[in-house]
Amino acid sequence: MLDDFMTRATLAGIGVAIAAAPLGCFVVWRRMAYFGDATAHAAILGVALSLAFQMSIFIGAMAVALIMAMTVTLLAGRGYAMDTLLGVLAHSSLAFGLVAVSFLSGIRIDLMAYLFGDILSVSRLDLAVIWGGAALVVALIAWRWSALLTSTLSDELAYASGRDPRREQLILTLSLAVTVAVAIKVVGVLLIAAMLVIPAAAARGLARTPEAMAVTAGVIGAVSAAAGLRAAYVFDTPAGPSIVCVAAVLFAALNLVGWRSQRGA
Repeated sequence: MLDDFMTRATLAGIGVAIAAAPLGCFVVWRRMAYFGDATAHAAILGVALSLAFQMSIFIGAMAVALIMAMTVTLLAGRGYAMDTLLGVLAHSSLAFGLVAVSFLSGIRIDLMAYLFGDILSVSRLDLAVIWGGAALVVALIAWRWSALLTSTLSDELAYASGRDPRREQLILTLSLAVTVAVAIKVVGVLLIAAMLVIPAAAARGLARTPEAMAVTAGVIGAVSAAAGLRAAYVFDTPAGPSIVCVAAVLFAALNLVGWRSQRGA
């Protein structure tokens, strides 16, 4: 079954959706959308370093994404507004990454795959990495779910309950770096933030509990991956952007239904 490239691509998209769903909920709740985007942009520098030193793309992208996320966490609140700091680090790391890639020979064609994804070329090894990373992210979030929710509501509430919000932020940072590293092959650096935010935002109006929102976001992400791949096959469009387009259409449709329901009520 895994010999079919469409089957591998669909499984890869579902794996990314599972990893991004719970993490995307926290990104939405904490208003960290730009944080996720900045971390994703930094991953292209990790790709360049991985190619230069002939090491795993997954390891390089995750390492640089983690360094980027931790740097933002450490520098936050030291005289710079968060959006300014993220803007500087996101665009500068992307620029440095692209410049670094330009010094490497024979990979200019592959660069587009890292920017926009190349899900149709996912191999069995890639599939194992994606699902392994997704399992790690889900395990981390499930392990610290209660603590993460508490620190998301309020730092003071977290301290009062004996939890350190900085530790929970570190767990989110690690989970985000892993998600970026596994998703780079599927939707690319420029579209990772969309897969984090859009399914979670679409699920927000449907779920009554945080747990239900995470599960619903995973379903929406998985449906977007499968339907986006089908649309890409039928209309001969880029697979990664097609997945994000389907997610955006679902977001719009679900919000329209919710708006009409509220008017009817």
